[in-house]
Amino acid sequence: MEKSCYHCGEDVPENTNYRVTILKESRGMCCPGCESVAQTIVDSGLSSYYQYRTEKAERVDLVPEQLQSLIHYDNEQVQSEFVRNDENTSEVTLSLDGVSCAACAWLIEKKMNAHKGVVRIHVNTATHRALLSWDKTQTKLSELLSAIHKLGYKAAPFEADKQEETYYRAMKQYLYKLGIAGLATMQVMMLAVALYLEVFGNLEPEFKHYFRVVSLIFATPVLLYSALPFYMNAWRSLKARTLGMDVPVSIALIFAYFASLIATFTQSGEVFFESISMFTFFLLLGRFLEMRARRKAAAASANLLKLVPAMATLEDGNQVPVKTLSIGDRVRVLAGEHVPADGYVLDKAVFVDESMLTGESLHVKKSTGETVYAGTINGEQTFTLEVACRKQESMIANIVRLQDEAQATKPKIAEIADIVARYFVAAILIISACTYFYWQQNQPEDAFWIMLAVLVATCPCALSLATPTAITCSTSRMGDLGILLRKSHAIETLCKINHVIVDKTGTLTEGKVSLSSVTTFGQWQESQVLAIASALEAHANHPIAVAFRPHIDDSITAEAVENHIGSGLTGTVNNLDCKIGSYTFACDSTIANTPHTVYLSINDELAATFTYSDPIRESSQGFIQSLKDLGIRTTLLTGDNELNAAPVAKQLGIDELKAGVSPEGKLNYFNGLPKKDVSLMIGDGINDAPTLAGAHLSVAMGGGTDVAKSSADMVLLGDKLDKLIEARTLALKTRKIIRENLAWSLGYNLLILPLAVCGLVAPYIAVVGMSASSIIVVTNSLRLLNKHGKSIHSDSHSNRTGRRSGGRISMGS
Repeated sequence: MEKSCYHCGEDVPENTNYRVTILKESRGMCCPGCESVAQTIVDSGLSSYYQYRTEKAERVDLVPEQLQSLIHYDNEQVQSEFVRNDENTSEVTLSLDGVSCAACAWLIEKKMNAHKGVVRIHVNTATHRALLSWDKTQTKLSELLSAIHKLGYKAAPFEADKQEETYYRAMKQYLYKLGIAGLATMQVMMLAVALYLEVFGNLEPEFKHYFRVVSLIFATPVLLYSALPFYMNAWRSLKARTLGMDVPVSIALIFAYFASLIATFTQSGEVFFESISMFTFFLLLGRFLEMRARRKAAAASANLLKLVPAMATLEDGNQVPVKTLSIGDRVRVLAGEHVPADGYVLDKAVFVDESMLTGESLHVKKSTGETVYAGTINGEQTFTLEVACRKQESMIANIVRLQDEAQATKPKIAEIADIVARYFVAAILIISACTYFYWQQNQPEDAFWIMLAVLVATCPCALSLATPTAITCSTSRMGDLGILLRKSHAIETLCKINHVIVDKTGTLTEGKVSLSSVTTFGQWQESQVLAIASALEAHANHPIAVAFRPHIDDSITAEAVENHIGSGLTGTVNNLDCKIGSYTFACDSTIANTPHTVYLSINDELAATFTYSDPIRESSQGFIQSLKDLGIRTTLLTGDNELNAAPVAKQLGIDELKAGVSPEGKLNYFNGLPKKDVSLMIGDGINDAPTLAGAHLSVAMGGGTDVAKSSADMVLLGDKLDKLIEARTLALKTRKIIRENLAWSLGYNLLILPLAVCGLVAPYIAVVGMSASSIIVVTNSLRLLNKHGKSIHSDSHSNRTGRRSGGRISMGS
């Protein structure tokens, strides 16, 4: 029996048997606390803590700080603030510290995708975030965070405020390192002038040696402290058996320092202390400016979360943190305040500024029972809000998540650039070695500095930044237009579109269907048929179904309801067999339907007809005309009958009409299109979901169904279809900037490489050129964030994108 506790080292009391198997051996513990903590460490896969600790844990702090914070993230209440759960799969957005280039992202993705329980992980080097999905039945979040830590990177759930603190802390550290490198560079350069130009006349050997020693003293803290970020990144890469951007830089600095050190003490050969200091200074300056530029690109989505206030005022006047609000809580929103949570207006009609969602500055009227969103701004009247969902399920949280998904997944051109960059580093190392051996044979006194110039000048940092920064900036601008990208190929495909297919109801029309007349047959009264029809339509989410909701009678319910998508619904109401939908469906007849009419049959006999109206969106006319001006073909593809669809197609000037098409028929239509057609599908209903998933590119209306939005590549938050024209213009500009970035980065490397190999590039020119190329690429991408003018078409209306469904609001996933 052990006398001391294996965890904390204190004496083990007699007649106790607290034990944990650690490192394949049963270890004695002094108390239940140590036993519990030690078992948690083992269960979290962190047993290596016991291998590498230098002393026993203290009883007051039984788990090391790092492990405490990681295990803390496994708590369900803690996870509820940032983890999104779906059956057995969980998803979280992580902030990453230490990611500097595409090689870092590749390393994390490669190692973590091979980890047990990980479904997928995507790393965005521009925003320093990762989107991680895992199977919670196979692994814990603390294990995955620990695995990332072991790779040399710090990871924690993304929180806008904490990431901002991390950013400013990193910038402060960079400034310290930059300041030391800058001061040392000035001092060493003065001494270098004295050494190389001999401005003081013929220097005595002892003075030359003295100047070299002083240069050594100034250069040493630069090498050991200022250049530390390059060594850490290089070590991570080498440990993972890959080659990152900082490998050649680190080799150049270390080689130059030790060669100079030997030359100083042997008093023979050249020293490169000024090159070391200058290398580090310019590299840090370039990284510093690059971090600031990338921060600007990444800040847009993070700033959205800051629109949600930290505190909310309950109906009784008490203030509580927003993150503690539960579904059903009632909150008082004062005039001019940001709305704290997604929910429903309870007491009066109000006007709300939704520009952060839709990009439209005009206030939107919200009547009693309508949805308002967290982060939007209340107008001039205080109102009461009923909370509909938690903070992490809010519209604004979903917007940030969708943007992160779009930015994290890489288009093909970015993947190719990353692969080229990795192989390019290996080629640089080989070319540098060959260059050294060549010049050593022909001009040995210059061989070393020429090799250094090759190592530094050709580092492909700009190449790895060319696409991610442009995609990040473009995604941010799309968000300003009220468009969310869900798939990485959206920008690339949007440039190639030559055929646009649109749904009718809720897309070209407003989708705000209202009943204009009711006709009854037989013994049925209007109130009866409305109640029966509303009970059936309560099980549907189509815009026509919404028109029946004001007539719902809580005393009448429908049972065994089946939704025959594209046709109608069947069900039993008070033991009566009911059908509602088209005349063909409801009455088993081949007689043609009447325009804008829904039929209800009871026990196979026609009981009522409902006539409805659905006005065309004001932006539809301009949208279709803009497509015509661009030479893009248009098709109206709808499940509605031709009588309803033909007037809309004619009024808008649509090229082709396909009416009365089932969901399967819509998909078959797409499959039958010519190969030259690159199609864009716009829809909003459940019946559009298969087509949205099967089109080259698809857009779901923000007010549409969750199924449609989860199937689409893009989501249009407002009702302004002409925003898609602006999005296409932005996509074309993004493609142009990506091509410019790639041309610049590849052109620079192809130009500088032969010059450096020939000895025509001095080391300080090499480091300036390499840093400048990265800054040019990032700055060029930032042009996408510029906002020029107003929208193509101005409109006084803004879409109300929410709806009440099951007590919560969802964007789809």
